[in-house]
Amino acid sequence: MLLSFSLLILCILPLSGAMDSGIVGGKEAIPHSRPYMVSFQSNKQHKCGGILIKEDYVLTSAHCLDGYEKKQRLEVVLGAHNIKKKEKSQQRIKVKECIKHPAYKEGQTNKSFDIMLLKLKNNANLTDFVKVIGLPKENEDIPANQKCSIAGWGMKKPGGCASDVLQEVTLKVQFNFECTHVWRDYFDRKRMICTASDGERGFCQGDSGGPLICNNEPLGMATYTYPGNCIKRKFPEVYIKIAYFFPWIKKVIQST
Repeated sequence: MLLSFSLLILCILPLSGAMDSGIVGGKEAIPHSRPYMVSFQSNKQHKCGGILIKEDYVLTSAHCLDGYEKKQRLEVVLGAHNIKKKEKSQQRIKVKECIKHPAYKEGQTNKSFDIMLLKLKNNANLTDFVKVIGLPKENEDIPANQKCSIAGWGMKKPGGCASDVLQEVTLKVQFNFECTHVWRDYFDRKRMICTASDGERGFCQGDSGGPLICNNEPLGMATYTYPGNCIKRKFPEVYIKIAYFFPWIKKVIQST
């Protein structure tokens, strides 16, 4: 089985029919209601989501750099609602260094270490539109059926373009045993969580690295969905469990 990752989405024609939608069945977020949200960009094109966890650090998915070439210009855009406009609230900062988890290997089917820190060249200026979000420190099981939300600038419909404005959708956490039953060895309950799929709502290409927010905490980070159909009813969507990686995140920030 091949995995489908929510990677870079550009509005280029013709788009492949295999492209899936991003935040599906959701709605436009209230502008700047998620001031921690980041658009991770390559050559000024949206690549993945992310979250600002320190003035000079962004957390996102490691697979967002799969196939990366050094000539590409990597930046983050903070304080954005519409990433196609030059809003006064926006801050564009170059990425100084990309630090993948050492256990992540491009091309491997095991994606349970799909996490990366972006060290920014300059500190973000914290404002009403740009804020740091705290990370969960206790690595606890997340109860099933808990309502959470995820946001991003991914595609809204199959074969379409990335969304200009931030979209959001509410989802429910799935039982770990259901995730394991369906995904088998692809799902690691120690380092991953998943949300129930109803065939109507979810994330997809362009939304990787976006946080799953539960009770105002970023508990998960969008990682992968079913190939060819991001909201396939029988396959829960999978997220990296952020709390598991808190010691690594802390160690990296302190050492750099």
